[in-house]
Amino acid sequence: MLESKQEDIRIYESPEIEQPKLKELWSYGLGSFGVYAISTWIGAFLTYYYTDNVGLAAATVGTLMLVARLFDGITDVGMGYIVDRTKSKYGKARPWLLWISVPFAVTTVLLFSVPDISYTGKLVYAYTTYFLFIIFITMIMIPYKTLMGVMTQHQHSRSLANIYTAIFTMVGNLIVMTLTQPLVSIIGWTNLSILYGVLSIITLFVTFRLVQERVGLQGEMSLTVPLKQGLSALFKNKYWWIITSYSVTFNATIALTQGAVLYYSQYILGDINYYPLVGLAISAPMLIGLFFVGPLVKRFGKRQVTMAGCLLFMLGGIIRMIDPTNLTTFLLGSAIGGFGAMPGLALTVAMVNDTVEYGEWQFKLRTEGLINSAASFGIKVGSGIGMGLIGWLLAFGGYIGGVAEQTPLANQMIMVLNLYIPVALVIIQLILLYFFKIDRIYPVILSDLQKRKSLK
Repeated sequence: MLESKQEDIRIYESPEIEQPKLKELWSYGLGSFGVYAISTWIGAFLTYYYTDNVGLAAATVGTLMLVARLFDGITDVGMGYIVDRTKSKYGKARPWLLWISVPFAVTTVLLFSVPDISYTGKLVYAYTTYFLFIIFITMIMIPYKTLMGVMTQHQHSRSLANIYTAIFTMVGNLIVMTLTQPLVSIIGWTNLSILYGVLSIITLFVTFRLVQERVGLQGEMSLTVPLKQGLSALFKNKYWWIITSYSVTFNATIALTQGAVLYYSQYILGDINYYPLVGLAISAPMLIGLFFVGPLVKRFGKRQVTMAGCLLFMLGGIIRMIDPTNLTTFLLGSAIGGFGAMPGLALTVAMVNDTVEYGEWQFKLRTEGLINSAASFGIKVGSGIGMGLIGWLLAFGGYIGGVAEQTPLANQMIMVLNLYIPVALVIIQLILLYFFKIDRIYPVILSDLQKRKSLK
């Protein structure tokens, strides 16, 4: 039995599986700065911008967020189908980073440039520009995530690529969470959007230029899979279901953590200027922890490390509940929770792409684009639920944007959004991860796939 296991590991590390160099892995990760800095910018500030600057009702904003994210999920599946059929000299995923980066940046600027018109006009403008943004971010994110799957089949290289992605994601997150509020007061919402947009174009271009596509370029893997057949295999992939469900709850948690804390700083802690401190407390431990997650994953596996992170997040949530109005306690709990959220941020995309190999192993079909797009549907739904809950619960509490004090019920809803719902969601994440056991069989899966390829 031991000999068999060692043989599997030797095959898993076979030189037949080309491993990208570190420069390429870091270049892949850099692209996440361009995508996720803007994603954080939208998730953390767009609701507040709409309610307290534009003057839209909280419930209306909550509905907009969920409807747009559901639409986002539908576009994900369609984009995955398109990516799997894209053929160009650059591959099937890379060219989209070149084609769409500029429209993506432009629509970001439009989001934070609502004109001073009637309430109905503002609402129509918000829906139109947000839906446009959804289309273009989908056309960036699905190819970007798919690129990891076609860059290499080497599992640890994927983990490293995901970790480097998370490092740049957290750098962007740290910049947005700590500098946005002061910068907005100096240069305004629109000008700051332009700055973030330009940075996204530059980083995505670097990823396009320096990352290669290696997997699925020849043989059976290059065949076009009919949508019906691909969806049938997808829905039978039990590990895809598990990791997608995990992504829903994890991203709902992140959306709440980023989007609701601005209200918490202003009305529970008593000063909106505390927000950069809270953002730093959440983001800095995540960024620091990312430099240690690689060795931990190599020793314990992605699933085990992510489950440990869930436990840390719960501990941070409990600490914040001890004295909800105390800044020091809230910052300590946020720091521990941020460190606990780090493995989920660093490893989810790699776990999704591991289900590509599982699906190919089980059903003899390889559909990186479809699997990543369908998993992204779950991610977008989770974000939509989190952002929607902010608007709906604020409205339930009678929240009024721009006033000095809120009703006791509104303050209570702000606390529920920041303290209690995230802890409940992370318990669900732990249960789901318990059943995600693909790490144990991945060497066998890869060995079988390599044998199939050698017989062609």
